[in-house]
Amino acid sequence: MAHGDKTKEKVVFVGDSRVRKGNGFITPPDYTAYPGKSEAFIPNFLLKEWMVGVVVLVGFLVLTISEPAPLGFPANPSATVIPMPDWYFLFLYQYLKYPYASGDFVVLGTLGIPTVAFGGLLLAPFLDRGKERRFYRRPIASSLMLLSLAAVVYLTNFAWTHYKHELEASGQEPEHIQREEKARENRERGLPTSNATKQKEVAIVDKDDPAMESYKKATCISCHGADLKGGAGPSLRGIGDVHDKDAILSIIKEGYNGKMPEMYTTATNAGLTDQDIDHLAEWLAKQKTEQ
Repeated sequence: MAHGDKTKEKVVFVGDSRVRKGNGFITPPDYTAYPGKSEAFIPNFLLKEWMVGVVVLVGFLVLTISEPAPLGFPANPSATVIPMPDWYFLFLYQYLKYPYASGDFVVLGTLGIPTVAFGGLLLAPFLDRGKERRFYRRPIASSLMLLSLAAVVYLTNFAWTHYKHELEASGQEPEHIQREEKARENRERGLPTSNATKQKEVAIVDKDDPAMESYKKATCISCHGADLKGGAGPSLRGIGDVHDKDAILSIIKEGYNGKMPEMYTTATNAGLTDQDIDHLAEWLAKQKTEQ
């Protein structure tokens, strides 16, 4: 190539400005055999992801067809129950029980820390841009992942264990257990196991009896409802078909089969006399299906 103003210098062309015509799209080779490389995203990697997605979707469809989701009981706003979220929120439910995430710090617990945690998860691909993929060569990302998984497992297990202890202490029975026992009883009696069959409404006998006020005063409504239809505890409409006055009085004083604690102390602390409790048991024994 010529340089400067030397006109007698020989000019040699070592390149060509023309661009060759391309041969169209060529599928890149598979680079998985080369360390630090990856295969082509389209179509190789994407096709594998689609196949995995199809297998998972078919698995979900098989589960939903073979085991339909059960329907719970109708909501009863008058019942006193222990609130419990779905299992995948148990860790957050337990976390919000701690002093630094509730009370005066409830905004920090409900918005602050979860936003930081999930925001960090979303930003992880942009913050951790190293080429290394082996987890033991990525100490910061791997440590945060293991710490998060350990925290979720611990909080979930602790929340579930504490919930079971609360049920035992209060004598309550979870709804799904009540549903299973009711279905088993109906199966043994040859009745439909579903709640789809509407049962005949059982009326309250002597609704204006003074025992109704004793019933409310003794806090029986917290488990059996103000309308005696039940909630955390069973319905008391028609209870007279199952238990007589003496049996009901014994349940009040001693509890029932480990599922219901004795309520005599609670009733007397609420101001009821033995005569009031005796009359309450007599009134409950009158609650029969047919009058």
